[in-house]
Amino acid sequence: MFSALSLFSGAGGMDLGVRQAGFEVRACLEMDPYCCETLRSAIARDNLKTVVIEQDIRKIEPLDLRKELNLKFGHLDLLFGGSPCQSFSQAGKRASLDDERGWLIFEFVRLAEIFYPKFIIIEQVKGFLKAPDNYGQIGGVCQLLTTQLQALGYEVKIQLINAASYGVSQYRERVFLVATQPGMNFSFPPPTHGKPNEQLCLFPLQPYVTLRESITGLGRPSQNKQQPPEDGHLDVTPPGDIKRIHGVPEGSFLAGEKHLPEQQRGKLTAKDTTKFRRLSFSEPSLTLRCGEIFFHPREDRYLTPREYMRIHGYPDDYLLKGPIRGRSGTVRHLDQHRQIANSVPPPVARAIAAEVAKSLKSQVLASAISAGDR
Repeated sequence: MFSALSLFSGAGGMDLGVRQAGFEVRACLEMDPYCCETLRSAIARDNLKTVVIEQDIRKIEPLDLRKELNLKFGHLDLLFGGSPCQSFSQAGKRASLDDERGWLIFEFVRLAEIFYPKFIIIEQVKGFLKAPDNYGQIGGVCQLLTTQLQALGYEVKIQLINAASYGVSQYRERVFLVATQPGMNFSFPPPTHGKPNEQLCLFPLQPYVTLRESITGLGRPSQNKQQPPEDGHLDVTPPGDIKRIHGVPEGSFLAGEKHLPEQQRGKLTAKDTTKFRRLSFSEPSLTLRCGEIFFHPREDRYLTPREYMRIHGYPDDYLLKGPIRGRSGTVRHLDQHRQIANSVPPPVARAIAAEVAKSLKSQVLASAISAGDR
């Protein structure tokens, strides 16, 4: 089994996909306490030997970590993760490197210097591609990261990937950077799903997975906040939000429904297309975000964490830990909806990691043949 190290692990969506592709995740580095509870739960469920390191990555000494994991220089197969996106996200202030969180992506370089893994997979939001550096150069952050990885000897490939193209019932575009040691072959996986009326290929893709397909069968959610169900299928919609979403049709948003009372619409503007938004049963979900919780297509309630997990591609036996909160306000630690929205959909991670595993297997086979020829 190939070895892997997870950075900025979050709720473990990327870890799950990487494990499904045949890797042993030796350790997860994550500082959010609720996410760490979720990771430990998943590790216990599957009886894994993975170590959860609940600490700020900037305080980690890479050489000590490498020794702790009993790995020699160049022996780690895969280093992977997705650093915080707020400084690059189009939904935020886009402060780039003026936000200290923007510098966290270079922790991959710091660990790569010491571990020198065969592969590195980094996930980021689309805005990362154009994020300016400290000199105002558009795309400068991406170029700086690429240059630093190349200086270590890596070859770098970057691709924008839509999760819906890999069987996730969600339109979610994210940037994936894959760095490889010289001589390691890698190609991004071809899409498996697409819109039926837009397919021009010889072998048609499967149609996108709709919201209806992903959340069907869960039944009515619990409303018992004192004893929330373990699977997270809990409705926490406050009365005020129930009143405000009432009358908004499937697939629409409150600000766009001018026929509804002005008092109900409040201070929303035409730009507020994701606030008080109902999803549509007949299409994949919009991108799940931390700032808002989307509403059920027809019921006057939020989608539950379990429904979010179905949309994101988590299996039903994967359990989140931590509170289930309402949709607004600033939080210090990640509740269950935010844990999912922050994570990489497991099917996307699995598809990319499977291509990495394919390359590693080819290398092992080639080495075996070469040894036999001697």
